[in-house]
Order: sequence, then structure tokens, then C-alpha cells
Amino acid sequence: MNYIHLTERIKQSAAVDFGSVLNNSVDLFKKVWLQGFIVLIITFVSILPFYLLIYLPMIVMGISDPSSLEQQEMPPAFAGFMVLFMPIFILGVMMVGICLNAAFLRICRKYDLNETGKDDYFYYFKKEYLVKALLLSLVMLGLSLLGVLTCGLGIFYLIVPISLFPAFFAFDKELSALEIVKSGFALGNKNWLMIFLLVLVSGLIAQLGVVLCFVGVFFTAMFGKIPIYFVYKDTVGISMDT
Repeated sequence: MNYIHLTERIKQSAAVDFGSVLNNSVDLFKKVWLQGFIVLIITFVSILPFYLLIYLPMIVMGISDPSSLEQQEMPPAFAGFMVLFMPIFILGVMMVGICLNAAFLRICRKYDLNETGKDDYFYYFKKEYLVKALLLSLVMLGLSLLGVLTCGLGIFYLIVPISLFPAFFAFDKELSALEIVKSGFALGNKNWLMIFLLVLVSGLIAQLGVVLCFVGVFFTAMFGKIPIYFVYKDTVGISMDT
């Protein structure tokens, strides 16, 4: 679906039904809870190398000169490395998150529409998607910084459009990164309050696993992503081409 057609669909779409989306999300979660758990584990494993790269210099420094870690201030060399590498670290984590979230939404479509085929968790780890994910991550990082500059108030507004980016990334491969951003804001602005409430409520439900000795949260955490699938499906419509 091209951007012009997509824009018209968003304009003509009905309002998001909070109850319907939440009920459908609960029903679908019963089918994809295991896949959500796997996505979460893959996410942790995928971002682990970025954490190791950040702390590797400190580990090497501690081995070569243990007394350096006893200082109250961070060594200048390590501080400089952190400043240079931190943006790369954040972008890398964002890219992984976008690609895996999109893969999970694609898996949600499979079980919702009873499609055949395997659960491809790495479907979007291809060159054509990774480049777009990088550009999208740069935009998201910029938007997040702008939100922080507004004393954090902007973050509340940006939660809605940013939460929609993975759905457009997953189901509209014809869109550029900038068009995904525009589409996320268009749909988000039209249904901001309902989507915000869905994100908030589903996020709270996703944390219910904490009551099971904290281990259960690994199985419920991805529930918070499912309402976005139904928001997209009910407003834009799901294509079978991706």
C-alpha cells in the first residue's frame, strides 16, 4: 500500500474501539504468549553485545589496573568512550527493538488470521529492512530528545505515534522511514486518547507477571504490543503481502 492510499485509509477509518481492541488482544495473547516470550529472550540476547561493548573498556581497565576502579570519578578515557559510543548503543538497541517488534506483530497476524508457515523471528533482519530501521531509529532518537527537552511532557504525546511505528514498518514495506513517521502521527493524532489508554492499560496488564515471583513478567511482557496490532488492523487493514 503506497503512502497516498494509506493516508486516505487513515482519514476514512473509524474511531478505535477500546473495549473491542482490548478483548481481541486478550484472546490473541492466549495463542501467542509463547512467541512473545521467545521474542523477549531474543531481544535480551541481541542487545547483550551492545552492553558488553560499553563495559568492556572498564573490565579491561580493572584487570590491568585495579586501583583505577577505586577512584570516585570516572576515568577520562572511559568517559570519552561512553560519550562517543552511547549514541551508537542506543541506535543499535532501537534497531533491534523495531525489527523484533515488527516480527512479533507479523506473528500475531499469522495466528489471528490462521495463516500457515513458520514463526520467523528474524524476518526483518534483512538489508532492505535494516537500513529503514536505522533511519527510523534516528528519527525516534531525535523525537525522544525533543520530548525530554519539553521537561518530559512531550514524551506523553510521543508515546502514541512512536508505538505505531513498528506496525507500519511490519505491514507497509513500500513506505520510507519518513512516511512511516508521518503515518504514525496521522493515525496517532486521530485516535490519540484511545491509543494512549490502550498502551497504558495493556502495559499495566503486561506487568501482572510480577506477582509470580517476577518470573511471570517474561511471559506477559509482550502483551503490551498486541493492542497496536488490532489498532492497525481495525483502522488501516491487514495486508497479506508481507
